[in-house]
Amino acid sequence: MKMISKISKIVLALTLVGSSTVFAQSIADAKKAIDAEQFQKAKSMLKNLTVTQGTKDENFFYLGWVYILQDYPDSAKTIFQKGIAVNPKSALNYAGLGAAAFLDKDKATATTNFNQAVSLAGKDSKPYLYVGRAYLLNDEDGKVPAADANAAINVLNKGKLVDKKDAEILVALGDALRTQSKNTDALGNYQAALEIDPKLAHAKVATGVIWKYANNFESSETEFKNALAIDPNYGPAYREWAETDVRWALSDPKMASVKIKQGADNYRKYLSLTDMSIESRLRYADFLLYAGDYKTLQTEAAALAGSANSNLKVYRYIAYAAYENKDYPAGLAAMNTWITKADPKRIITRDYVYQGRLQLANKQDSLGILTLRKALALDTSKVDVYPEIAKALYGQKKYVESGEAYATFIAKSNKATLNDYLSEGLSYYKGFTEQYFSTAKPKPVPDTTLLVKADSAFSYIQHKASAPVAIVALYQARVNDFKEPDRNTSKGLAKPYYEQYIQLQTAKTTTSDNDKLFLAEAYAYLGTYYEFKEKDDAKAAENYGKAREYDPTNKTAVAYFSRKTGGTKGK
Repeated sequence: MKMISKISKIVLALTLVGSSTVFAQSIADAKKAIDAEQFQKAKSMLKNLTVTQGTKDENFFYLGWVYILQDYPDSAKTIFQKGIAVNPKSALNYAGLGAAAFLDKDKATATTNFNQAVSLAGKDSKPYLYVGRAYLLNDEDGKVPAADANAAINVLNKGKLVDKKDAEILVALGDALRTQSKNTDALGNYQAALEIDPKLAHAKVATGVIWKYANNFESSETEFKNALAIDPNYGPAYREWAETDVRWALSDPKMASVKIKQGADNYRKYLSLTDMSIESRLRYADFLLYAGDYKTLQTEAAALAGSANSNLKVYRYIAYAAYENKDYPAGLAAMNTWITKADPKRIITRDYVYQGRLQLANKQDSLGILTLRKALALDTSKVDVYPEIAKALYGQKKYVESGEAYATFIAKSNKATLNDYLSEGLSYYKGFTEQYFSTAKPKPVPDTTLLVKADSAFSYIQHKASAPVAIVALYQARVNDFKEPDRNTSKGLAKPYYEQYIQLQTAKTTTSDNDKLFLAEAYAYLGTYYEFKEKDDAKAAENYGKAREYDPTNKTAVAYFSRKTGGTKGK
C-alpha cells in the first residue's frame, strides 16, 4: 500500500480549480457532460436551460438526475416536482421522483412513481431507461441487491421492446446484468449497443470493467483505450483504468510498481477532466478506499472536512480510514458525527459495522456489540462481524453467547478457519466450567450440552488439520474428563487425549513453562486413572512422578506422595 500512496502525491498537487465551463444550450450537450461525470458543468447548462426553456419538462428532469447521481435526493425531488408542475404527465420526472424515493429507501413510494412513469411513457423508451438505472443506485460495497437488479432488468427489457434501437437501454441492461455476474449476456448487450451507436464510450468502458473483474487486464486496457479513441475527454475511462491498475498491482506483485504509477497518472487525468468539485474529490476518496490507501484517505478526507462547502459524507471516510490506521478515538468521533448529523436515510449498514468496530476498539464493548448486532439485523449477509462480536463477548466473560456467535459465523460463512472452530470450542468449554465452578446461590446446573458442542468443535479441528494439534488434544481431554461423574467410577474417557497430548508435546525439542504445567496435568490424570481405575500402583507412581518432575507443585501429585508417606490420608 506504500506504493498506492504515491497516487496522492500527484493528485494532491493538482490545483483545486474547476475546468472551464461551456454553457451549451442543448440537452444533448448536457447529457454528454453527465455521462462524462462533469456534473458541475452539466448543472450549469441545465440550470440555464430551465430558465431559457422553462416549459420543457426534460430540462428539469436531467438537472434533477445530476443531483441523484451526486446523492442529493432532496434537491433532486424539488427539481422533479418543478418538472411535473411544467408538465403533469412528465414520465421522466415521475421516474426521477421514484429514484429520489429509492435513494431514501422508501421503496413503496419509489414503486408508485416508477409505475406512474411507465404508464405515461407511451412510445418513449427513456422513462424505462431511467427507472432501470434508478434500481441500480443501491450499490453498497459495490453490490446491487439481486431483487433490485432483477427489477432493473425487467423494466429495461420492457423499454427494449418499446424501442429496439435505443442504445442507452442496451447499455443499461448490460450494466444491470453485470451486477449479477451475467457477463456473457452483459457483453452481448454492450456489443448490440455499439452496433447501433459505435461512438458509445460508456459501452466500451463497461466492457473493460467486465474484463477487469475477470483479471484479464490487457483486454480491459484495450477497451479503455477504445473508449478514449471515441472521446479523448471521457473521464470515466480514466477512472476505471486507474481502478484496474490498482487491481492489477494487487494481483501481480511484479507489475505493482508500474501499475501504481499508471493508476496515479490515470486518476489525475480523470480529475483534470472533471470540475474538481467536492463530489469529484469524494470520488477520489472512493478510489483511495478501493485501493486500501487508508493513510492518504484520512488525510484527504480531513482536508475535505475543512472546506467551507464540505459534504458531511467526508466524516464517513475519516472514520473508515482512522479505524484502519488504528486512530480509534478520531475514528469514533468522526463516525459519531456522521451518524448523528446525517440524514438517517443516508446511513448504510457498513457505517454501523465500522461504528461497532470503533466502539470495541475504544473499550466500549457493550455498545460495540449492540451496534454490530444492529448491522447484522439490517443486513444478514454481514456475517464477517460475528467473530468480532464473539471476541468481545468472550472478553466480557459471556462465554456461551460467544460460542453461539462463533457457531453462527461458521454455519453462515465460507471463510471460517480452524481457529474459528478453536474459539468456538473454547467458548463453550469456558461456558461450562463457569457454570460448574459457580458459587452463586442457588448453584446453576451445568449445561452438559456445552461439553458436547465444545467436543464437536475440537474433533472437527483434529479431523481437518494436517497433523494433530497438541492444545486441541488437551482440551479434548479436559472436556471428556468433565463428562466423568467422579474418579472412582471413571471410564477413562480423557485418557487417550491426555496420552496424545503427552506424545505430541514430548516430541518437541523445547518445552515452555506452560507446556510443563499442562504435561504435569496430563500425567497427574493418568496417575489418578491407574491408582483408582486400574489399581496399578506401579504405573500410578510412575505417572505421578512424571507429573511432579514437570511441576513440583502439582496438587494431585503432591497429594499422592503425601498419602504414600503417610502425611495425608486420601479422600
